[in-house]
Amino acid sequence: MKNAYDLIIFDWDGTLINSIDWIADCLQQAGELCGIGAPERQAAKDVIGLSIDKAMQALFPAADDQKVAVLVRHYSAAYFSKPISPDDLFAGVYDMLVQLKDDGYQLAVATGKTRAGLDEALAATGTAQLFCATRCADETASKPNPLMLHELIAHAQVDKDRVLMVGDSIHDLQMAQNAQIASVGVACGAHSEDFLQQYNPLRCLQKPTQLLDYIQG
Repeated sequence: MKNAYDLIIFDWDGTLINSIDWIADCLQQAGELCGIGAPERQAAKDVIGLSIDKAMQALFPAADDQKVAVLVRHYSAAYFSKPISPDDLFAGVYDMLVQLKDDGYQLAVATGKTRAGLDEALAATGTAQLFCATRCADETASKPNPLMLHELIAHAQVDKDRVLMVGDSIHDLQMAQNAQIASVGVACGAHSEDFLQQYNPLRCLQKPTQLLDYIQG
């Protein structure tokens, strides 16, 4: 796979940073605080990657727009109550990103997070300078709509055949499929390898740092 790509687009939560359990906790807390009840744990994980509004609508289909707005406020308050640090990145991820950039790859992020949430995470982990561009769900279409990938590809000025999407959820891989670009799954986040394989990734890795061996082998 050496030199097969010019642009590598990463999901954030569950792909580069070990945040899936915390996000699921906050989604469950939001349901409890709204008096609706906490969703099942896997159900909470299943919506990670969607925009927060779409995630709440999927978890709580009976909630009207007003209730969804309250759920989002409770979620945001819970999520931002915990500071992020470089230690929250999966082991070896920072060095992997530095290596990929040094090797000439353009790197980008496509995430279901809000812009405020991603900017805080990038600053807290010291990774902002490693990415040529980022897109968040509150400034473009939510996954699995491929719009954010189209925008990142246009920004990088590369052919889509030279782009790789890396993600831990079916929403990431379905988005890549919808954009007609190659994908690699990582089974360390929201969804298991069995679920990820539904969307025909080139490979399913057990941890994100295995990407280096895969694309440079």
